[in-house]
Amino acid sequence: MKKNIIRHTYQVSVTNRRKANKHNSFLIWFTGLSGSGKSTIANLVEQVLHKRGIKTYTLDGDNIRKGINNDLTFSPQDRTENIRRIAEIANLMIDAGLVVLAAFVSPYKKDRENIKKTVKDVNFVEIYINTSIEECERRDVKGLYKKAKAGEIKNMTGVSAPYEAPKTPDIEIKTEEESIEDSVTKIIDFITPKLKLSYE
Repeated sequence: MKKNIIRHTYQVSVTNRRKANKHNSFLIWFTGLSGSGKSTIANLVEQVLHKRGIKTYTLDGDNIRKGINNDLTFSPQDRTENIRRIAEIANLMIDAGLVVLAAFVSPYKKDRENIKKTVKDVNFVEIYINTSIEECERRDVKGLYKKAKAGEIKNMTGVSAPYEAPKTPDIEIKTEEESIEDSVTKIIDFITPKLKLSYE
């Protein structure tokens, strides 16, 4: 069946969409433990971009796990498939001319490398939200660590499943040392040059 799938060439290209939006499109990927602050920081970054007229969309567990990926568990295999699907969705959104923000634990290095391959290195910004497991447990905003330690949740990253921290992320945010405001500013300063169209 796959050999009968022939890609159609549409006349409106990603270049056309980027020109219409007056900015570049790419993926900003936030990785870190549950409770590290990924979604909070991504949300604030998106607000700044929105105020600047940048067309954005944020992907996170709430709009992915409850919809397109509601058939997946948290087993290692399903985590990999979860990230693969998200990367493909993000790739389509990049093609649509959007700046995509994605906030996911994404604990495995190989999965994050595959995201980069899917969207292309030039369209990928990796942000490591570096928060200690102790601080994440202290926050435990969703009560997940408490449930995991009680045996109610299996394959909980940082408790009963590993987290492979990025060795060379584009940006590392240490939430226990930096304020949220400083963290957002650091990210905005880094991505601002990427927003400019190379053919302006």
